[in-house]
Amino acid sequence: MAYISAGNLDATKNLQPVRYLETDDPNRPLLPGIGLCLSGGGYRAMLFHLGAIWRLNELGMLRKEILVNKAPPATGPQRLVRISSVSGGSITAGLLGLKWKSLNFDSANVATNFGPLVVEPIRAMAGLTLDAKAILLGILSPWKNIADEIVAAHRKHLYGRATLQDLPSDSDGPRFVLNATSLQTKALWRFSKPFMGDYRVGLIRNPTLELAMAVAASGASPPFLSPVELTPRPADFDPTTAPLKDSLQFEPYTSDVRLTDGGVYDNLGLETVWKSYQTILVSDGGGATDDEKKPGKGWLRQTYRVLNLFDYQVGSLRKRQAIASYQMHLRQGTYWGMRTDICDYKLPTALLCPHKRTLVLANTPTRLKKMDPQLQDRIINWGYAVCDAAIRTHVDPTAPAPAGFPYPGGVG
Repeated sequence: MAYISAGNLDATKNLQPVRYLETDDPNRPLLPGIGLCLSGGGYRAMLFHLGAIWRLNELGMLRKEILVNKAPPATGPQRLVRISSVSGGSITAGLLGLKWKSLNFDSANVATNFGPLVVEPIRAMAGLTLDAKAILLGILSPWKNIADEIVAAHRKHLYGRATLQDLPSDSDGPRFVLNATSLQTKALWRFSKPFMGDYRVGLIRNPTLELAMAVAASGASPPFLSPVELTPRPADFDPTTAPLKDSLQFEPYTSDVRLTDGGVYDNLGLETVWKSYQTILVSDGGGATDDEKKPGKGWLRQTYRVLNLFDYQVGSLRKRQAIASYQMHLRQGTYWGMRTDICDYKLPTALLCPHKRTLVLANTPTRLKKMDPQLQDRIINWGYAVCDAAIRTHVDPTAPAPAGFPYPGGVG
């Protein structure tokens, strides 16, 4: 397996793997299998990741056979064992996790019904505007929680009344981890089938929280769609999971949980796979913060600008962490992003994706706003193509080239 190269990053020479639970054994060997990280970025990221997963499915990397604590196959790609997501990435990951048990895998380990079960519902969601409606309702009805409107939309259009317990178990699929940020503890709050919580408050085992609520919390962009509030029972927290010092396992931390977008802490969803797995794939559907000649002086415009700068810096640091670790052989895998130039992979058989055109797609606003079908096609095609180039360059050079884009028209 090859390593990605990305220039000289001297500032990361002393980079060390992060710990994401105080109870983790720092000396535990890294596990086989692949961790996939899906970034935030609204509908843009949701569709970009959909295209990437489409290609991973065609390459047999979603396959169902279990590879927990076992040696990886001698040839070909390993299996995805964890999918960690943030915000827009969590919309796609949440539906994939919910439909996982219904996917039909053929002899080539390809889910043949991936389109109707996952692609079509996600595309239907991308045809709806959620954020503006929710914000307007919040302004006209200030007694309502805006986040509740997003939860209701996710429940209606994608997840129904499914809970975290409807995600696959570790024995029959990847573990899906949806990430949010605790406004109270400043820590990453994780939703999964085995548990939810953060390392300072502790964990609730086998949570029955609605999947729609978890996805909404993961994407609760401040300031308008945040916070998502949870009201667990304090007695549900496992006392053995609280840290020995600086524990916050007491009320109101255990009875009134307030969460915001996972991207505030980690916009790549990197941390929850970093400690455990040797091979990590990073799909970055995040946008960029453009330069401004004359930033606004007003409080609202300045606040919005600063929030974008915070998001940009968090994403940049995580990206540097991943790429530097590939270079230093701390991890294997690859990174691909909305702003990647596909020519950088130097893959002669890569799909044609002119950088000027893909940058136009990368500049799609980070919104939960209705997209026309043609724009959806292009973003899905772009995620599919750049994932293919990254995998065939750095992970599995023996993989066959795709016959073409999922949809006509390429990237526009």
